[in-house]
Amino acid sequence: MSQANRGVVYMGPGKVEVQSIPFPELALGKRKCQHGVILKVMTTNICGSDQHMVRGRTTAPEGLVLGHEITGEVIECGRDVEFIKVGDIVSVPFNIACGRCRNCKEGRTGICLNVNPSRPGAAYGYVDMGGWVGGQTEYVMAPYADFNLLKFPDREQAIEKIQDLTLLSDIFPTGYHGCVTAGVGPGSTVYIAGAGPVGLAAAVSAQLLGAACVIVGDMIPERLEQARSFGCETLDLRQDTPMADMLEPILGEREVDAAVDAVGFEARCHGHDHSHEQPAAVLNACMDVTRAGGQIGIPGLYVTEDPGAESKAAKHGNLSMRLGLGWAKSHSFHTGQCPVMKYHRQLMQAILFDKVRIADAVNVEVISLDDAPRGYADFDGGAAKKFVLDPHGSVTA
Repeated sequence: MSQANRGVVYMGPGKVEVQSIPFPELALGKRKCQHGVILKVMTTNICGSDQHMVRGRTTAPEGLVLGHEITGEVIECGRDVEFIKVGDIVSVPFNIACGRCRNCKEGRTGICLNVNPSRPGAAYGYVDMGGWVGGQTEYVMAPYADFNLLKFPDREQAIEKIQDLTLLSDIFPTGYHGCVTAGVGPGSTVYIAGAGPVGLAAAVSAQLLGAACVIVGDMIPERLEQARSFGCETLDLRQDTPMADMLEPILGEREVDAAVDAVGFEARCHGHDHSHEQPAAVLNACMDVTRAGGQIGIPGLYVTEDPGAESKAAKHGNLSMRLGLGWAKSHSFHTGQCPVMKYHRQLMQAILFDKVRIADAVNVEVISLDDAPRGYADFDGGAAKKFVLDPHGSVTA
C-alpha cells in the first residue's frame, strides 16, 4: 500500500509546518514489522509535552514528525497480528511497549526495555524516545499492535464519543495516574498544580476517585475558570499570598491530603514575579501544602536536557528541590511516564457509560490538520483548550 501522507513537523523553536511525509510501512528499519498495523488517523491531539519541544526547550531535532496522542482506524495488519482487525477503531497508548520485557510484564509499559536503544521507554514523535514517527499525521504505523492497542467495542458509539475517547491515548490516563500515585481516594482533599489539559484531566480524575475537594492552582484566569466549570475550587497563583493562606478559607486547614504536579519543568514563581522561571517551584509548593505522610504524584514532565533553561544547573535537569522538607514530612513522590495500559480500559468504560465527560472538562476544540500551527500558537499563549486535530475531517463530518 502506498499513497499520500501529511504530518506536523517541528522546524525549529517556535515553528511547525504541515508537510508531505512518507506513507507508513510495516517495517522497523530494514526488517518487516509483522506485529504492527497501519492506522488512518481519526484524531490526534496537541499535548503540552509537544509544546515543550516546539518552544525549543528540549534537544528535539528539526524535521521531527510530532504527535503521540493517536486514535485511528486500522487499515492494514501485519501477518502476526491476531486480535486486531482491519476496520477496528483503536486508541494508541503514547507509550510504545513490546509486551515481552520484564518491565512490560510487570505493567510498567512506560519504561519498556526493548523499544528505545538510548533509554527505557519510547513514544511516538518525541525527543529521545526511540525515533518513532509521530502521529500528528494522516496515517501512522503502530507496532506490537495486539499488546498496545485498545479496541473500542462498538464502532458507532466510538465515533459518537470520539472527542472523549481521543483523550485515552495520554492525558486522561496521565492525570488519573497522577492522582492514583498521590493516594487520592474517597474523601480526599487534593491540590492540583496547573490547569492545563493534564491538570484538568487530573482534577476530573480526582473527582472520579471520590475526592471531597479538588483545588486547582494556575496563573491564567481562563484556565482557572475552566476548572471551576466542573466544580473545582481554584487558587490564582499570580497573588503574593502564601498558598497555605489561600487553602485555609476553602478547607478550614492549611494542608491537603494529596498533591499532583501537572506543570513540570517550565514552572514559574508564584506571585507577582511569575515571569521568572523556577523549575522546582511546583515541587516545593506541593511539599509545603501536603500533610505529613501525604503523597505527591508528578505526571508533569521533567527533562534531562533543557537548552532553554535560565540556569546552568537547570539546563541539565538539576533543580533546587527542598528534599529535606519532603523527608521531614515523610512524603512519598512518584515520577515518570504514565503506563497508559494500566488505566485506559477502565477509563474507556467510564466514558462509554457516561460516568465522566472528560472532553468538556478539558474544553476540546477540534481543528483541521492544516490548522495545527494555529493550535500550537494558541496553546502556547495559554488558551484554556485541548486542541484535537482531525486529519481527514471525519469528526467534523
